[in-house]
Parts: sequence; C-alpha cells; structure tokens
Amino acid sequence: MKTIKRGDRISIAAACFSIYAYQELKKQLESCEELRFIFTSPTFVAEKTPKERREFYIPRLQREKSLYGTEFEVRLRNELKQKAVAKECADWIRRKVCFKTNTTREGMNHVLLVDGDEDTYTYMPMNIFTMVDLGCERGNNLTNMITRMFTSRLCSS
Repeated sequence: MKTIKRGDRISIAAACFSIYAYQELKKQLESCEELRFIFTSPTFVAEKTPKERREFYIPRLQREKSLYGTEFEVRLRNELKQKAVAKECADWIRRKVCFKTNTTREGMNHVLLVDGDEDTYTYMPMNIFTMVDLGCERGNNLTNMITRMFTSRLCSS
C-alpha cells in the first residue's frame, strides 16, 4: 500500500539522508506538500568541541558523506547516475524540503511520519534515510525491522 499521497506532509528524524533513497521514492516525494528532515546528530555544522580526551568518536564526516550514498549504495554510484540524481534531488530540495540538525547532545528517536488529511502513518525506527532502511538494499544487519503505525483522522458519528 502506498502511503504518500498528493499533499501529504512528511517529517523524518534520521542520522543521514541519501539521494538514492530520494531516487527510490521520487514519484511519491514529488507529490508531497513538504518534507521536514532533522539530522538526529549535529550534521553540516561547524564543530565546537572542547579540547578534551574522548573515549570514542563517530566522525561527522561519515554522516555527511552519506548524502551521496552509503557503502551499500555503491552499485547505484557505479551506474554513473550520481550527477543526474543529485541535480534532480537538489531541485526537489529547493522546492519542498527544510533541513535542520539536532545540535544538542541529547538523543532523538528516529522516525518517518507521513501526515495526510485523513490519516497518519509513522514508521519506526528510521535510523538512516537510505536504500538500506527503505528495504531496497541489504546492509550489515541480519534483519531490518521497521514498524508502521496508523492513525485515522476520520471520526464516525
């Protein structure tokens, strides 16, 4: 069942955004009213880290590099479509997308919300907006379970 309909509003909270996930959902995303995306960790911001010893560090560069494909989306990059997909995605972003980033150290839930006039679908967890989390490519995990919850706005009298 397709859940993105003309005029729907989409909200995504995820660690990264891939142009190939956009390409996979292109027809549906073009019909949406708007898409709001929040990076769940600071992304595309200047780091202001105090000079202290860290026990572990996940480089922000990897999150930002996923914009043009993760290691699992190599097949698509090898088809030499990256420039065309990037141009289409950039045009769509200018028209319909608002990006923000969580600049706090507090964790956020990863979620994709499709909000329509009659009903709302919530998909959890949507860790990363890539072909892997959409279920189109295989990743490192044995399973990739995402739960879909439905809420109807129509009331029967």
